[in-house]
Amino acid sequence: MLSRSLGIDLGTTSVRVFVKGKGIVLREPSVVAVDRRGNILAVGEEAKRMIGKTPSSIVARQPLREGVIADYTTTAAMLKYFIRKACGRWTLFKPEVIVCVPAKATGVERRAVVDAALEAGARRAFPIEEPMAAAIGAGLPITEPGANVVVDIGGGTTDIAVISLGGIVVSDSIRIGGIKLDEAIARYIKREYNLLIGEQTAEEIKIRIGSAYKLPQELSMEVRGRDLVTGLPKTVRITSEEIRNALSEPIGQIVARVKSVLEQTPPELAAEVVTRGIVLTGGGALLRGLDKLLQLETGVPVRLADDPVSAVALGTGLALDMIHVLHLDGR
Repeated sequence: MLSRSLGIDLGTTSVRVFVKGKGIVLREPSVVAVDRRGNILAVGEEAKRMIGKTPSSIVARQPLREGVIADYTTTAAMLKYFIRKACGRWTLFKPEVIVCVPAKATGVERRAVVDAALEAGARRAFPIEEPMAAAIGAGLPITEPGANVVVDIGGGTTDIAVISLGGIVVSDSIRIGGIKLDEAIARYIKREYNLLIGEQTAEEIKIRIGSAYKLPQELSMEVRGRDLVTGLPKTVRITSEEIRNALSEPIGQIVARVKSVLEQTPPELAAEVVTRGIVLTGGGALLRGLDKLLQLETGVPVRLADDPVSAVALGTGLALDMIHVLHLDGR
């Protein structure tokens, strides 16, 4: 076959590309470095290393915001780079592509994703809702009758859906994800310690000591940043309890949306939710104790997918063989 089929998890913070027959071949940050004229200097991992460290003539951009395209031209160029990198020598032959969109993406936002994929070199492009891709990637029996509930917490959005017979019955999308959690941490440290920290430091704090539920043994770590009073470098020690307090508001909003979706679920399916439970996917699902908090708040069993970070990318790839079953509408 002279064309490749690709599944693309086009996330706010990272892009993963699934090549049919090979699996996930590429995982890179959704970052593009450009100069003042708009010329692209670096993409992905190389560009991310430039964040916060570039001269004024170079800007490291994240062309997606809260799960949707904020900078169309840069997104198309980034997709073109990743498609070529994933396809290798096959770049002469245009691939068929499935790309993820948030559950509540508008028609305009869906078209923008499809158009960007076509401009990047796709032969045909199909949008798929992120929770549907996540459910497929997590191995849920989405084509069977019965309730499959998935909560996908990505970098820019959290998508919640109840899926049955290959379709989404109830869904919601909230523009809160890993980035908003990082921002909440940075705001807390600025407010409580007069300490300014960068995006990457906030993310490191979240990964190392972040939690949504009380830990059996609380953690702590040293954090370095710039003192807003003196302007000099400063080090403070932060505890996991403090970070849990910092994250309580955005996590509370996610929990509220999950409960809302469960409340809207038809009675026949709601009964099955209690036995089948909820599956968590996405990088945000790795936050310590989030499964426990959700289970406590909803009264429904909650578990992590086997590979939560890769579930959406795996799902887009597997969906390549399910285009007609899922009734995906592409161009």
